[in-house]
Amino acid sequence: MNAQEALRKISDEKPLVHHLTNYVTVNLVANVTLSTGALPVMAHAAEEVEEMASLASALVLNIGTLDPGQIGSMLLAGRRANERGIPVILDPVGAGATSLRTRTAERLLSELEIGAVCGNAGEVATLAGLDAEVRGVESLAGDAQSAALQAARSLGVTVAATGPVDYVSDGARTLAVSNGHALMGRVVGSGCASTSTIGCFAAVGGADAETVAHALAYYGRAGEVAAGSSGVGGGGTFEPRFLDALAALAGEPGELRGNVRVEEMSVG
Repeated sequence: MNAQEALRKISDEKPLVHHLTNYVTVNLVANVTLSTGALPVMAHAAEEVEEMASLASALVLNIGTLDPGQIGSMLLAGRRANERGIPVILDPVGAGATSLRTRTAERLLSELEIGAVCGNAGEVATLAGLDAEVRGVESLAGDAQSAALQAARSLGVTVAATGPVDYVSDGARTLAVSNGHALMGRVVGSGCASTSTIGCFAAVGGADAETVAHALAYYGRAGEVAAGSSGVGGGGTFEPRFLDALAALAGEPGELRGNVRVEEMSVG
């Protein structure tokens, strides 16, 4: 599903997107979801996650600030989402940096049916069993295109490896998304929020490679629009304009026509 179609469906359906996400970025993630036209909920208590997942149209799991209770809640919510057939999107934040994060991402992928994984090149390479350098939650190096393709083939899910160019692969085809702006990297949580945007699109269009790529293209285009706004000087002035740009594009999806840069790559 392309970005215009997805945004119109989101506007019509107002899907509830259930997040179990990290507390550092939860506010931005909620605001991005709302600006995209969906409804965010951030329930994480084990006592309610299954009930909330029963109401949602997509589930986003983000391992940025892990603790044992949260891992248990993710498994509970994920199993209920799988029972209902709604897409589960995983952001393996910091996979490769610590054994807890790597094991947790691998466990979620093993025990749940994940629709799509979205992470930086280092995180995605780690899950594909490739060499990667991850410091904290940042990827210091890595071939994002190769990581996305190899991870998609080894995991059997749609994989997005984000960076200056985002690559999305299902193992058979790989799409390159060149929308975005460097100022997006100056806002803590921009990566988490891109995964949330994928969750919004997946709620109405599924987690196939095309839908995931167009979610990232819409997100990146909003960054370009915001960066071009008057008075933007850095991350602090960029963030509110970015939210405005997301909302404006969601309200007028036709503005994306001719401005979405998604290219199919040759796959060996």
